[in-house]
Amino acid sequence: MQMKRTLKNAIIILLISIFIFTFTNRVYGAENTQINIDIGSSAGILIDSRTGEILYEKDAYTKYYPASTTKIMTALIVLENVSNLKEVATVSYNAVFSIPSGYSTDLLKVGEELTIEDLLYALLVPSCNEAAVVLAEYVSGNVESFATMMNTRAVELGCKNTHFVNPNGVHNEDHYSTAYDLALIAKEAMKNETFRKIVSTASYTLPSTNKYDRIDRNLITTNNIIKKSSKYYYENAIGIKTGTTTPAKNCLVAAATKNGIELIAVVLHADKVNSNNQSIRETDVKNLFEYVFENFSDKTVIAKNGTVQTIKVNGATKDTQNLNLVAENEIKALVTNDRVKQNENAEIILNEKIKAPIKQGEVLGVAKYNINGIEYETNLLAENDVEKSYTFLIIIALIILAFLYLYYNKNKKNKSKNKKRIVRKKKRTKYTTSGYYR
Repeated sequence: MQMKRTLKNAIIILLISIFIFTFTNRVYGAENTQINIDIGSSAGILIDSRTGEILYEKDAYTKYYPASTTKIMTALIVLENVSNLKEVATVSYNAVFSIPSGYSTDLLKVGEELTIEDLLYALLVPSCNEAAVVLAEYVSGNVESFATMMNTRAVELGCKNTHFVNPNGVHNEDHYSTAYDLALIAKEAMKNETFRKIVSTASYTLPSTNKYDRIDRNLITTNNIIKKSSKYYYENAIGIKTGTTTPAKNCLVAAATKNGIELIAVVLHADKVNSNNQSIRETDVKNLFEYVFENFSDKTVIAKNGTVQTIKVNGATKDTQNLNLVAENEIKALVTNDRVKQNENAEIILNEKIKAPIKQGEVLGVAKYNINGIEYETNLLAENDVEKSYTFLIIIALIILAFLYLYYNKNKKNKSKNKKRIVRKKKRTKYTTSGYYR
């Protein structure tokens, strides 16, 4: 009996272990397919940059130090608050000398005047900490106020476990984020074309300035996946930003695109190299990207102006009563390769009392598609004009006219009969000087 109980407990423990192994560190695909994948970083996440759909996550909601990946938010705040990137900012004493030893790039000079655009390149390409302070002071006056702007924007983007105290990621115990939150920030930043351009730049040369008369400050990216000379170069990569400090270890927020798919990966708190002496952070993001590019496709669920449904319109002419409802916008979704050719069912919600006449392009409802837990929606438009039918009104009018005609004829006959009676009565009447009498 005791042996049976022991065997039963062992089976239960085995099943629990299998469950934990299966549902931890996974890639999410079509119809909730879970596929195991392993990364060496302490935390990571992979999302579809178009929808934010989470394709992979590992410890993605735990707080870690973000190091220089902080500068993604710094750049976003600057781009959202400075309309003319040719505006000039002056490098303050504080911007240069407030940077702790070991963090300084010694790139900028006190009193130097540079455009906001050049400062953004300095911020994001070689990860210049001084440039972050210059930009913060230019936008909000000081670092503290700028950090408040950063935190407010983080909340607006849906970040739950992020707090910034500076614009550059210089270590502070109260300066932290998560893989998930950094993915949200990067997703928003990648909507900005200037940001996309800068973070995909492998090298940039600063111009001469009032404090530096040579043109030899060549900025080289810290992001090896976009650097062709690096062994970690990845041809599908389009950015974004590295981060490294001793407490944060090695971090990387990266983006890549292929065959219409655009992905954002975040890995945090990685050791420098793995057992094969390969950089863990670069290897992790490349493996995540490659898995999705090989096993997923960008599926057109419905094309723009594609027919979603055909309806019969009340009160329409025979030639126009059958109306195609077409999609106002194209809908695309990331699905596993085996799902590409499957039809996706739409939830159709039509307006009440659809009847003729209808103009081409008129919104008559919406179509909703739910794919992997993501809801996609498009308005349904009338493909063509629908003319109002007057057949029923004509029939009613003819019936009324027929009724009136019959009624008129009947009255006419009655009047004729009455007239004849009166004539006959007159003939039977005798006349005298004293009056009429029968």
